Amino acid sequence: MKDESKCLHSGYTPVNGGPRVMPIYQSTTFRYTSTQEIAEVFDDPTKNHIYSRFTNPTVDVVEKRIADLEHGAAAMCTSSGQMASLMSILNLCNSGDSFVSASAIYGGTINLFAFTLKKLGIECIFVDVDATEEEIQKAIKPNTKAIFGETLTNPSLQVFDIERFAKVAHANKIPLIVDNTFATPILCKPIDYGADIVIHSTTKYMDGHAVQGGGVIVDSGKFDFTSGKFPEFTEPDESYHGTIYTKKYPFAPYIIKARMQLMRDFGAYPSGHSGFLLNLGLETLAVRMERYCSNAITVAKYLEKHPKIEHVNYPGLKGNKYHDLAQKYLPKGQSGVMSITIKGGKQPAIKFMDNLQMASNEVHVADIRTCVLHPASATHRQLTDEQLIACGINPGMVRLSVGLENVDDIIADLEKGLAAI
Repeated sequence: MKDESKCLHSGYTPVNGGPRVMPIYQSTTFRYTSTQEIAEVFDDPTKNHIYSRFTNPTVDVVEKRIADLEHGAAAMCTSSGQMASLMSILNLCNSGDSFVSASAIYGGTINLFAFTLKKLGIECIFVDVDATEEEIQKAIKPNTKAIFGETLTNPSLQVFDIERFAKVAHANKIPLIVDNTFATPILCKPIDYGADIVIHSTTKYMDGHAVQGGGVIVDSGKFDFTSGKFPEFTEPDESYHGTIYTKKYPFAPYIIKARMQLMRDFGAYPSGHSGFLLNLGLETLAVRMERYCSNAITVAKYLEKHPKIEHVNYPGLKGNKYHDLAQKYLPKGQSGVMSITIKGGKQPAIKFMDNLQMASNEVHVADIRTCVLHPASATHRQLTDEQLIACGINPGMVRLSVGLENVDDIIADLEKGLAAI
């Protein structure tokens, strides 16, 4: 099936006389007729559902749908995008290990990697998103267990060269993790370009309606964990009946280990109702992404000619530094998000935002409604000036997330804000 059809059908086939629409299984637990059946599910959680801290039938459909869209083997939903980022690393790294990350990523993820994980004894080594293979290689240590990057960086809209980073990762027998939140699998499928693990903040485009937070981790099922660098996958897990993940679950050892270890202990799993809402967003994802991209390129072309705009950063524009990479990895479009730099810096940018009427000034992005944010004073305010520059953030930068409104109305509203400067 094509993506448009997968969004509607993957993961759920109604039984004869059953509900056509995926139902909500709003239950914390599931009944069995014998003790033996429960024991068997505890031994192998892939057999059925037992408790909603691990799995839920509604969420299970969503996981299968997202895995299919991403060309992955299996997926696991989480309670937030940050938890997806955290678990994607903790499933590979122990205290004393390191991993490499592109420096141009979401500010909250930088804080998670540089400070919180450091407290756990895990080192994050940052490299420039445009680093050469040689520069990436220099950052890798004997204890390095992964490389991490974002398809489209938030908010600087730099395009991650997946194949370049994947080449270095695989030469060192470590997996590449790609955050595909802004692109979604509709615009880019990182696994097709060499990524081994894909994560999303489903709070953004996948949900699309700003009604609930969530995240997801997708296992490609392609990475070989038997090189000797990952004994946790190839030796018995004492915390789970001596399971050897690469032997018992060779189709997706990474995601099964994440569920049986991390999700079991952290319990950061979405409820059935959250899964239902996310599924509603997924059903229209392909249609919405087409409209987001269409509106965004129209707005970007309008703003790049405006006298009060210093710069429009959108990979769809021909003059953009990442235009060629965008055509390679994101030929269908580059999402509805762009960053614009207002002439004069911080105060004119704030003036512009405060005078918008239709667009919302909010700490969100990738919504059905147009919204704006000033990263330097909001999502990235915890970063130093040096870190802001490394992320490509200017004090006058405004993150503009173009919604699904009529594009003429979006432009008219932006003009009101610019007129107030």
